Amino acid sequence: MSAHELVVERLMDAPASALWRAYTDHLGEWFCPPPWRAEVTEMDLRAGGRAAITMYGPDGEVMPNDGVYLEVIPERLIVFTDAFTKGWDPAGPFMVGSFEFEPQPGGKTLYRGRARHWTEEARAQHEAMGFHQGWSKVAEQWEAVAKRIAESVGA
Repeated sequence: MSAHELVVERLMDAPASALWRAYTDHLGEWFCPPPWRAEVTEMDLRAGGRAAITMYGPDGEVMPNDGVYLEVIPERLIVFTDAFTKGWDPAGPFMVGSFEFEPQPGGKTLYRGRARHWTEEARAQHEAMGFHQGWSKVAEQWEAVAKRIAESVGA
């Protein structure tokens, strides 16, 4: 683990294929804990592709999340960063994030969400913002959507 890394790990009761589909087709349903909501503006799921998601809070907060995908392996790994925006324009970087999916017996998936920061201060800030609680809740919501998808296709 990197010195400036935060990690959430969870054994999810859904296959990696359903988690992948929940990411690609249903991200707005689970991406942030209620009462916040998320809207996908752009999802070009390939290395170098743009990621643009806006989160909306209950009191009118608007938090755009622009970045790029650095590595994408379908049903296994998504690596992204906010260090660049559209057109590879440098931005004030906060982290490099990743979602890892490791298939397990019985249609389950070991999920790891990682956030790697440039500095200890940024890591501490993210932790103080509620990283573990927030990313754990998001993983729980993601799992629920993936389970629904898996049940609907009989996976």
